[in-house]
Amino acid sequence: MTRTSALNRAVVRGLSPFGGDRAARLVPQARLAGPMPWVIAIMVALTVVAAAGGLALQNMVEAARAELSGGATVQVIEAFPAAREEQARAVETALAADPAVASYRRVPEAELDALLEPWLGVGSADATVPVPALIDVRLRGAADRAAIDRLQTRLLDVAPDARVDAQSGWLQPVFGAITSLQWLAIALVVLLALTSAAAVWLAARSALGSNRNTIEIVHLLGGTDGQIARIFQRSVGYDAALGGAVGLAIGIAGVVVLGRQFAALASGMVAGGGLTLPDWLTLAAIPVAGVAIAVITARLTVLAAVRRML
Repeated sequence: MTRTSALNRAVVRGLSPFGGDRAARLVPQARLAGPMPWVIAIMVALTVVAAAGGLALQNMVEAARAELSGGATVQVIEAFPAAREEQARAVETALAADPAVASYRRVPEAELDALLEPWLGVGSADATVPVPALIDVRLRGAADRAAIDRLQTRLLDVAPDARVDAQSGWLQPVFGAITSLQWLAIALVVLLALTSAAAVWLAARSALGSNRNTIEIVHLLGGTDGQIARIFQRSVGYDAALGGAVGLAIGIAGVVVLGRQFAALASGMVAGGGLTLPDWLTLAAIPVAGVAIAVITARLTVLAAVRRML
């Protein structure tokens, strides 16, 4: 009776958190030789890329909306150049006297010709179609429907062919498409998290099956379900930490390469999609979240399986 009690106490000490090495030897786990670290590395890398894409799209939309929130464009649509020029000057005079207008700029004809050149050819813009006079306007407040309608009414008195449009309205379809891509990125992150949890669940089930006899003996000698679960969750935690570090490095490298490719486009809207310091910190937290998911999944899986097993 005394020898049995001593053996039970020795087993319990071996399964306690302070006897980690002895506990690992009771239920051996082959971590680095198995596929689990590399599966987690792939999942973390894909999650980092998907999350970075979603954050970049969010920054792009916010920067574009901030830039265009008070922007409006006045077009003087008149076929005859002399009449068009007269109305354009009248519009500039009205804009200069309007207290709601912070600034305005007449777009030079050379810039308009350069914009139309890819479609109409060199020097053929004026000869092919009459190009409206364009004036870029910055309002002191938001260019909402009320502000646009007020400005339109004011300009019609001096330029009947003037048309006022909110600059943000032109990009509403683009903003809608970007929002859909953001939801897709969120869905991918959630799907990858669920896939990682499923991979850990399968690995834990496989390890339990391989060590079933040992677990039964340890349990009969006094080891509790929680102590047995800690052995497996520590092993899975090591695997997840290793895979998370490798996956983070791969994902960050991919994000940097993609960022340089998009930066080479030299587009104003794309330039607003750069990642900020909080965004990088969010990406760095992804492996930590992956380790937490893996450890919690392993613990719950082992506890449920051991209770059914014994």
